[in-house]
Amino acid sequence: MSTTITTDTGDTAIILTEAELEPYVTHAETRRWLTGPGLPYDSGVLSFAELCRENRAGQEGQEGQEGREVLRTVAEATGGPGDRLAAELRDQLVIGGLLGPGGLEAESVLLDGATGEISTTYLLYDRPDLMDRRTLAPSLRTLIRFAEATDELAGLRGQFASYVGRYGPKAVAEASQHLLAVFEEGTNGEPAPFWKMAALIRPLALVAGRAGASGLALDLPSRLLDQEFGQGKVVRFEEVDFPATLTHEPTRRFLREVGLPENGFLFCLDTDVPLQTLAEYYADEERAAELPARADRLIRLGHLVEDNSLLIDGETGAVLNWSEPEARLFPLNTDVSTLAFTLWLLHREQAIDEESGHELTTPDTYDHLAITMLQVLAAVDPTGTRADDGRHYWTELFQDEASGIFESVGGVW
Repeated sequence: MSTTITTDTGDTAIILTEAELEPYVTHAETRRWLTGPGLPYDSGVLSFAELCRENRAGQEGQEGQEGREVLRTVAEATGGPGDRLAAELRDQLVIGGLLGPGGLEAESVLLDGATGEISTTYLLYDRPDLMDRRTLAPSLRTLIRFAEATDELAGLRGQFASYVGRYGPKAVAEASQHLLAVFEEGTNGEPAPFWKMAALIRPLALVAGRAGASGLALDLPSRLLDQEFGQGKVVRFEEVDFPATLTHEPTRRFLREVGLPENGFLFCLDTDVPLQTLAEYYADEERAAELPARADRLIRLGHLVEDNSLLIDGETGAVLNWSEPEARLFPLNTDVSTLAFTLWLLHREQAIDEESGHELTTPDTYDHLAITMLQVLAAVDPTGTRADDGRHYWTELFQDEASGIFESVGGVW
């Protein structure tokens, strides 16, 4: 079995023996890496826990097979008939996975034992004939360096330590260029779409400060929403628009001074009448519904898709999703500042995609985009994305769209 060690930095590394690499890995540099510095157990981007699973062959008492399953080929992992699996996939080694929402592995990471190249695939156990590969990195060394750079950006440490306390569009642009330069250096200027996407999307988390000057989770730059959505597209409320039960002053101030886009991504503000409580809204609409407790203290900002309402708790400022079909409240955002960031992020991604010639939203890349966007949202505002029941509007929105693109080939998110 592979060995895990604790390095001088306190991280866990996975080291394989020469015997465990036989007969799968013949590429000399890759063999040196796997038996030398090894692989991190996991990071914010990747997990190599696959190499630490139990040795099933040894447990079942198959003589002479101890250690064989430390490394598995795709053919062995899927267990499907060889003739249904593309020849280029059969001998690829399953060594880990890309991490999706909640730290779950969303796609398998493959190693070519002969060349050292790294790619990804979805393991489609029922339809191995529909599986394909996507390039990720030219070598393990490059893969680990890219993952480390991405983690350093997320933690504002290492080569990104100078960004501590720096926020706003300028910091975003510089961090994006910095990360893209790292990826281009290791790939002759042509990083795989996954890394290019990371360089374009992950630095967007730096647009808002966390100093708490606003009394909310984020301090958005002045006029950020106006610049993104356009003049006249951002609604700022007046005191007469607020119901008496909206007593959370930072929220009132944000809605007066910063505002919210009138039409966001699958979201629309109520602007025809002053803001209403949920109880008032249903009374005016003459709609029968089982309302939640304290419906007279939940202020309806607007509507989401499929009979979902966007609410603010008038006392705490928490932003909630009211599902009318289920008659349930779900966490949505920490407060209006993180709601505004979410809407800005969604709009900014669409603009970046257009500027890139729609490279981000092809059938081959949208699932990677969904993973990247959700990780940025979770880093800036974890509310809801860690709910016990797993329900979260923004998370489901991206998962549904990503699944819709590749479910036709048997993919499972």
